[in-house]
Amino acid sequence: MNKNIFEKLMWSIALPGFGQYLNGKYFKGTVLLILEFLINVQADFNQIIFLSFHGEIGDAIKHADYQWLMFYPCLYFFSTWDAVKDAGGGKDPYSFLPYVFAAFFVTVGLIFSSNVTIFGVLWGPVWLPMMFVFPGIIIGFIIREIISNSS
Repeated sequence: MNKNIFEKLMWSIALPGFGQYLNGKYFKGTVLLILEFLINVQADFNQIIFLSFHGEIGDAIKHADYQWLMFYPCLYFFSTWDAVKDAGGGKDPYSFLPYVFAAFFVTVGLIFSSNVTIFGVLWGPVWLPMMFVFPGIIIGFIIREIISNSS
């Protein structure tokens, strides 16, 4: 991944829409940024993050508006994929699959975050979905390779 693509990816990870701004896609960047703020406020996401970082997982779960929060993974991973694609990356067939599967797995992690424990710990709506990113990416790469090799 070249430096230009990596920069757009990193800014998009920091805040959906920033990678689009750097790519000169101002309308798309503005739409993604507005959606980011809308979902963030409606889901009470900043408070959830704050409480999670302080280990107050039960309170984070109580504050979470899951109906809004479940939009976030798809917005987030679409934004990162789109920023990479518009910067000239993602030219390999099916290169979008790791992003799609990461979004799917994070959403599943979020769905179960209020009651699934790992190693006896309730991780909640921030940490459990984050743990699901890596299996999603790995499965996305595996499926991409299977599809690419069978074509």
